[in-house]
Amino acid sequence: MQNSEHIEPIKVIIADDHVLYRAGVKTALSAKKDIKVIAEADNGVHLLNMLKMIQPDVILLDIQMPIMDGIGALPEIKKNWPHIKVIMLTFMDDHSMITKLMELGANSYLAKTSDSEIIYEAIKTCFEQEYYFNSLTNKALLTNLKQRNTASPQKMTQQETHLNDKEMTILKLMCEEKSTKEIADIVDLSPRTVEAIRDKLKVKTGAKTTAGLIMYAVKHKILEQ
Repeated sequence: MQNSEHIEPIKVIIADDHVLYRAGVKTALSAKKDIKVIAEADNGVHLLNMLKMIQPDVILLDIQMPIMDGIGALPEIKKNWPHIKVIMLTFMDDHSMITKLMELGANSYLAKTSDSEIIYEAIKTCFEQEYYFNSLTNKALLTNLKQRNTASPQKMTQQETHLNDKEMTILKLMCEEKSTKEIADIVDLSPRTVEAIRDKLKVKTGAKTTAGLIMYAVKHKILEQ
């Protein structure tokens, strides 16, 4: 942990139409040496215009905003700046909404009632490992999968994909939220090779994102094998 002193702080933009909420989060994060709030936006259009000039590492994106909400802004961000991690913020605990946003490329989903330590942890984890899963996201993904499984069991067999042992191992480790470097150390491969296998897994399973791969693993009970 001590090496965060001399590396660049993680650059964050907060997009939320509630001035007090933005101020509260900004104040809380200002106490962290390894995070810097570089700008604030009060709606999606404002945010997208801002991104043409400055790009953060992570965006805290409110779902409900006037003019253009977070749901409208998310696909635009992912299309134009795929490297930016996006954490959705909301007061709603809506499972189908969470799954939809994860499929659109959101890197995490937090309740706006989350305390500042959780927001800090989510920013750090998304920046370092691409995703931050919590009880909200996990529950939503599992609920959605159960519904899909019961709705179309016959489609499952067509999707059966043969994964070799190494691919299975890497997929299981991804589900345990291990970073690329941790997985590389465990399976004794270079991080680049692990990334190549992860890309191959996406092609094989038809998953577009890492969250999609994890959903595939849950759906096919790979964790239980």
